Amino acid sequence: MPLVSMTDMLKKALEGKYAVGQYNINNLEWTQAILGAAEQEKSPVILGVSEGAARHMGGFTTVVKMVEGLIIDMNITVPVAIHLDHGSSFDKCKAAIDAGFTSVMIDGSHHPIDENIDMTKKVVEYAHAKGVSVEAEVGTVGGQEDDVIGGIMYAKLDECVRIVKETGIDTLAPALGSVHGPYHGEPNLGFKEMEEIRDATNIPMVLHGGTGIPEHDIKKAISLGTSKINVNTENQIVFAKVVREVLAAKPDAYDPRTFIAPGRDAIKETVIGKIREFGSNNKA
Repeated sequence: MPLVSMTDMLKKALEGKYAVGQYNINNLEWTQAILGAAEQEKSPVILGVSEGAARHMGGFTTVVKMVEGLIIDMNITVPVAIHLDHGSSFDKCKAAIDAGFTSVMIDGSHHPIDENIDMTKKVVEYAHAKGVSVEAEVGTVGGQEDDVIGGIMYAKLDECVRIVKETGIDTLAPALGSVHGPYHGEPNLGFKEMEEIRDATNIPMVLHGGTGIPEHDIKKAISLGTSKINVNTENQIVFAKVVREVLAAKPDAYDPRTFIAPGRDAIKETVIGKIREFGSNNKA
């Protein structure tokens, strides 16, 4: 199956009251684990690629070719989108689209709303002409992940309405109390604001920083219009934990497959759990 945009899968998720997971990839084994989990669970899936991860893997084109090759070799039949996570500029989004990404996020959230809208509008015009979906962010998600650092700043309702109406984005990430990376204490999500934004914009919403949010909060967010949930830190933690355990048990091991394969298996099991929690299993 060829790569697809997020538009159709998120519209279906919004209507069906479930969420599609965005699972960030960092290398070949990460991608194998996530694709394998999605195929096993018959779930649509979004492969998130940060600018830093793309640099680590060699570049946007290398990432796309790797994913396309795995889809063929692994006989993947579920819908797969490859998405630029937190694109920092029009030029970065354009480069990802030109390389074959089927979805991009333009993150103008650190700029004043007028500048955010102008940046986003330019990306939407280029992306939609090529059948590529676009995500934008309003407010600031806290914590740190890769190149993205910020303190929490809640999205304002009027700014959310403006960016949706003035740009034609496919999905909106309103910052409502979630953070990138591990949580310190209990997450405190703005469910009232989430409901207001859903009712005012009527497009699928995105929850960044999905790692560490209790399942009851995840379910509530989905019921209030959250159709895409991003997960990265949790997979990084389980991978590192298993690799450390294998190397501690086998200190003389040097073949990388000895410790990478168990780490890959741990990611796959984690993603299967998330797919079931988000309700996207058997929705492909």
